[in-house]
Amino acid sequence: MNAFLTDLQTYFPEIVKAMQETLLMVSISVASAVAFGLPIGILLYLTSRGHLLSNNLLHNSVNYIVNTVRSFPFIILLVALIPLTRLIVGTTIGPLAASVSMSIAAIPFFARLVEQSLREVPKGIVEAAVAAGASPWHIVTKVMLSESRSGLVSGLTVTTISFISYSAMAGAVGGGGIGDLAVRYGYYRFETSVMIICIVILVVMVQLVQWLGNRIAKTLDKRG
Repeated sequence: MNAFLTDLQTYFPEIVKAMQETLLMVSISVASAVAFGLPIGILLYLTSRGHLLSNNLLHNSVNYIVNTVRSFPFIILLVALIPLTRLIVGTTIGPLAASVSMSIAAIPFFARLVEQSLREVPKGIVEAAVAAGASPWHIVTKVMLSESRSGLVSGLTVTTISFISYSAMAGAVGGGGIGDLAVRYGYYRFETSVMIICIVILVVMVQLVQWLGNRIAKTLDKRG
């Protein structure tokens, strides 16, 4: 126990830095997921057969792109996007570089969850809005998003937790963060206490995100 506390004190600055890098990577990727994945998910839903803006060609094209990006294992996507990462941030290592690949992975991931949440909205509510003469924009913003907000928050929670794990994976290839710390000290230097600290930090982060997401989703759920 004394050795563990000593290691914690010794590596505390490194641990704090790693946590900041992890939070930076996750924040950028989740923000990108909301900014781009939300409209893509809405587009997938609206252009599918039998919905407001039904368009098979557009739907199939977007659906193909989403499925293609999602089919890549994240570690392979990191490598495949090295040229794009270098073009955008000027380097291929560090949390900002890892955020490029994480963001591109997060966008289709969240888009699919958005589409699924919108499909859970009762069709009768949408049909009533259409019958009342509401515009597609009004139906999307005032009806569909309002009715599905609990599911959207749950989807965002799942996305955040998934990309906390992805950030640890990115750290293994020079992305920084908790994963990088665990590999450099816990694996290469056989510092078991550092590995344990990293695991505890990741577990606590996931638990906090899940708890907060559940609370918000429950508050927004009209069925509750």
